[in-house]
Amino acid sequence: MLISLKKEEWFGNIKNDVLGGLVTSIALIPEVIGFAIIAGVNPITALFASVTTAIVTSITGGRPAMVSAAAGSMALVMVTLIKTHGIEYMVAATILTGILQLSLGYLGIHKLMKFISKPVMLGFVNALAILIFLAQVQQLGSKNIFTYAMVGVTIVLMYIIPKLSKAIPPALIVIIVMTLLSLFPQFGLQTVGDLGDMSGKLPFPSLPMVPFTFETVVIIFPTALALSMVGLIESLLTLPLINDMTESKGDNKREVKAQGLANVVTGFFGGPAGCAMIGQAVINVKSGGRKRLSTLTAGLALLFLIVALKEVMIQIPTAALIGIMITVAFETFDWESARNLKKAPLTETLIMLITIAIVVYTHNLAIGILVGVLLSIFVFIAKISKLKFNKANETIYISGQLFFASANSLTEYFEKQDPQEKIIIDLSNVHIWDESGIEALTATLDILEKRFYSYKIVGLQTTQCEIKCKDRFNKFALRNNFYSFS
Repeated sequence: MLISLKKEEWFGNIKNDVLGGLVTSIALIPEVIGFAIIAGVNPITALFASVTTAIVTSITGGRPAMVSAAAGSMALVMVTLIKTHGIEYMVAATILTGILQLSLGYLGIHKLMKFISKPVMLGFVNALAILIFLAQVQQLGSKNIFTYAMVGVTIVLMYIIPKLSKAIPPALIVIIVMTLLSLFPQFGLQTVGDLGDMSGKLPFPSLPMVPFTFETVVIIFPTALALSMVGLIESLLTLPLINDMTESKGDNKREVKAQGLANVVTGFFGGPAGCAMIGQAVINVKSGGRKRLSTLTAGLALLFLIVALKEVMIQIPTAALIGIMITVAFETFDWESARNLKKAPLTETLIMLITIAIVVYTHNLAIGILVGVLLSIFVFIAKISKLKFNKANETIYISGQLFFASANSLTEYFEKQDPQEKIIIDLSNVHIWDESGIEALTATLDILEKRFYSYKIVGLQTTQCEIKCKDRFNKFALRNNFYSFS
């Protein structure tokens, strides 16, 4: 069952979950509004989309405490479609995104996560930490001295308050105090209300106003597919980070389905597609959130803010939120990976750095992760494509994986050997993977026929692929009175 009704997943951490959810709801506001403006979506619509996404994933998701909302990474994918065809096509793409994600969830796409190596994971986490930091710096721009002072004080308080008391999340205290300070007009502080037009109305469930034709599907499918992949990549890579922070385990398959369901629901409310948000998820956990109640509280609190407390919400100073998010960026960055740069293998370090560079440069997680995975595959193939040869008297011991990438090294080795009367080749530690490996062995046989009086091959494994070689060698041995396989 997709909906979670387990009591321990909801009510095992009530006070901290409620407080963490309150902080998270406020932390969602500036990023959601900022990227809504970039994408050309009404801020209220984007905020309400975050409400539906957070609520649906809190009930159905596979990772309690992981926050999902209308993320910036998804907004960037939608920009072209919105500019070219309008908001209604974006809504249709959001619904199709959810359908695709639900389908992929039932097909088991989460299993592909095992192909993402540790360096790529670290590259993803560190790249998002850098993007979070850069986004906050860009928001500062040419603000006045009071703004910079508030950012600095906020960062200091975020580290000092937990040392004095852990009863209330430091971010919540900071937001309340700084909001009160923003009421003094002489400080000239930018507030949430200055980020965009907050006069929009709450959406109601409806179908997108687009023609229900094949042509519409052709228009929205590329964007929906891109949204599906970006959303799932960010969600499935954020999930293990929250696993580590909470010392608990989430359910990847369930999370994929929950993301799809959330986007279907959000689309019918006219909102943009969303996914897990690593920065806000970290804030939630750092503020004490552990269970589903924390993300449900975040969604409901955000709804309450935009419905009943909009006038209060728009008074929150962005400087305080910027300071909080800067601390989140520092908390998200894996500093251990930076300290281990000299100790880690060079290839792993390069893969991590290249992944970081591509994600930061393109702001596209899918491209960065894809390149990182391909590099990891190439490095792995390069490592296992080296056969090892050890010669002791008449016996040559070979070990390694024999396939298309290592086939030439086998034949080249025997071509360089000096002819001798007798030779024994031990293949006990060789595994043959493909037809190229079989061909390499038969080519080696041709070399042995020409250069050695007699030979014996031992230890060849009896997989289906290798039986072909065995039959081939035994026929040759009987025909030429040579040693056969043992």
